Amino acid sequence: MTIEPTGRSEFVKVNGLRLHLLCYGESGPTLIIVPGITSPALTAEFVAMELARDHRVAVLDVRGRGRSDVAPSGGYTLDHYAEDLAGVIAAFGDENPTVLGHSMGARIAAAYAARHGGGPVLLADPPLSGPGRGPYPTSWESFKTQLDEARRGTTADEVRRFYPKWSERELLIRAQELPTCDETAVFETHRGFETEDFLPYWRQIRPPALLIRGAESPVVTAEGEAELRRENPEIPVVSVPEAGHMIPWDNFAGFMASVRAFLESSTTTGQR
Repeated sequence: MTIEPTGRSEFVKVNGLRLHLLCYGESGPTLIIVPGITSPALTAEFVAMELARDHRVAVLDVRGRGRSDVAPSGGYTLDHYAEDLAGVIAAFGDENPTVLGHSMGARIAAAYAARHGGGPVLLADPPLSGPGRGPYPTSWESFKTQLDEARRGTTADEVRRFYPKWSERELLIRAQELPTCDETAVFETHRGFETEDFLPYWRQIRPPALLIRGAESPVVTAEGEAELRRENPEIPVVSVPEAGHMIPWDNFAGFMASVRAFLESSTTTGQR
């Protein structure tokens, strides 16, 4: 069973690579979703469809995932990703879209915002690991196991071992899309979680912005939340109950309530 996207495909040429996006909605402000380390664009369709009720939404297949081009080895740093996002935004012709990033995507959104400014930024559970800060909670070996299983043909039941709270449809999508994730892209990104520091970008972000964490997340823990508040008190941090790192999959209603409240507030106060 193949699950086809309801969004329409678009391609843009950025930094020498052909990048793919799934697009939803025909009108309203632009909102760009940047997914996580092994989450091609289709995995975020359920979030995009909800937001497309009043936004023009584009979900990016980050380089090395989905239908986007694979970059050469060494081409998966935060600098590369942030400049890709800048190119995608330029291609859309909207200087100040809202950017919603999850996990790796939140690190990318933060690096982009620190470098380029722009519109409102939503950061969902960005990895806080980095030099001198301990390892990322999910090991490379765990990612490698999932990639190997996906390449030989994984099933929803196998995927459920890693994501027991997910719906059957989301498990099937992950099983279907995970083989499109280039192993070098995932390995170098995972290494970046532990060698590239998120906090310098975080300190530079200015409102309107919001960081959303899962109340049960091992990635942004309660201690991590306290540190984020100290390092940049201008940016609020909210916790979604009954959610771990994969916040919208674990508690969709709670996640969307936080996102909607922020979008309404940023519309009222105006974009920076």
